[in-house]
Amino acid sequence: MIRQRHLTLACSVVGAAVVALDGTVLTLAQPALQRDLDADFGQVQWTSTGYLVAVASLLVFAGRLGDRYGHRRIFALGTLGFATASTGIALAPGIGWVIALRVLQGVCGALLQPATLGMLRAAYPADRLAMPIALRTSAIGLAAAAGPLVGGALVSAYGWRSVFALTVLPAFAIGLLALAAPAPTASAEPLFPAASPALAERGRPTAAETRASLDLPGAFLLAVTLACLVHVLVAAPETGATAGNALALATALVAGAVLVRHERRAAHPLLPPALLRSRPVAAGLGALLAASAALFGSLFVATYFLQDVRGLDPLTSAVWTLPLAVLMVLGAPAAALAQRRFGPRRTTVAGALLLSFGVLLLSRLDERATAVTTGGCFVLLGAGFSTVMVTATAVVVKRAAAADAGVAGGLQQTAMNTGPALGVAMATLLMTLEPSAAFVSAMGTTFLALAAVAALGAAAALGLPAGTAAPREAERPPSAPLPR
Repeated sequence: MIRQRHLTLACSVVGAAVVALDGTVLTLAQPALQRDLDADFGQVQWTSTGYLVAVASLLVFAGRLGDRYGHRRIFALGTLGFATASTGIALAPGIGWVIALRVLQGVCGALLQPATLGMLRAAYPADRLAMPIALRTSAIGLAAAAGPLVGGALVSAYGWRSVFALTVLPAFAIGLLALAAPAPTASAEPLFPAASPALAERGRPTAAETRASLDLPGAFLLAVTLACLVHVLVAAPETGATAGNALALATALVAGAVLVRHERRAAHPLLPPALLRSRPVAAGLGALLAASAALFGSLFVATYFLQDVRGLDPLTSAVWTLPLAVLMVLGAPAAALAQRRFGPRRTTVAGALLLSFGVLLLSRLDERATAVTTGGCFVLLGAGFSTVMVTATAVVVKRAAAADAGVAGGLQQTAMNTGPALGVAMATLLMTLEPSAAFVSAMGTTFLALAAVAALGAAAALGLPAGTAAPREAERPPSAPLPR
């Protein structure tokens, strides 16, 4: 059992780090990629946009696939596919191939990301999830710290193709390890019952029952809703209020309304009603959405400040922001310990307020900012964000039934992918309201708004449990029987 848990933790940590590392090194590779493949700016942007749309639209359904067919198998499929797509991008002859393979990489990323949480939920008792999730968060922080440095060195020495080759071997290795490792089983009962007693008596569901419970219409409607929404968030800051963006937004609203109607009537909805009605789950997702929006919106503005106002080169800018990644690595285990002592509510509220305070301090920076003053702001951002991410994620995952852990992981990853797009879109809009000559003034206003978003995350966190005890049996929602 211990060995299985260690293998599961290794797969989860390395899988999350591979995705995080790929995202950080891509930004540094894009200018060289554009020159080498003779691509225009719009085509290069689609190497990011195509990935984001694919991954965000499929996360929840991918989580459900893990619930039905095993998170370990779906994780292995995702990591091996991710490695194969990375290999193809490194060998791609043109920009069209790069975009298509990045979309494929997004699909594979959607498969593996919820599985990294679903595997942990299956392997660890609910009351011991916080530390494994903290180690996963630390790995993401470490990848974020190493990405700009390693990526910059690789692009300078070997060209843009080398950054895509960077993750191939780790992804292949961890995918094969996941296939070879035995499936873990938790030694404790879930907080909510995973299924009806009929399931235990009858064994695994039949193929027909499995297909029915996947809720393919719901998955399609959710994918359309999220794909159109993320596209608008990414494209609108660059292109403005175009007819295409208006059509995408209208499609997202209509598909979302139809999705709500469908899920209410479906016998086996993609989004379990008991999970969505859970106040702690809703509070955790709200805190994650707000915190990720505030953090990535702030990083977007801070990058321009460091390079255009302070005149730093990209590598020096990355060094100035290192305290954020360092505090994510160190702060995640500390957050797990704080949650155990003070409870999820107080820990998450404190983290969100710390994040908000860090963004407020960024709003006070000007042309005289030093590495020390800027680094102090990033220390607060890293400590606050890692605290929110660890604590809120643990609540969302542990409050789900074991049979719905993949969907819970998909919802958590959806919040973590949608939040940054929302934060960057908000920051871009606010920065363009003032002329470019007034960058510092516009930056201050934008940071104030993003600090308010982080404070909204603290307000959302008030809905989290005050203590660490499991809910009483009477509070557990009734389970739905499988169709016969």
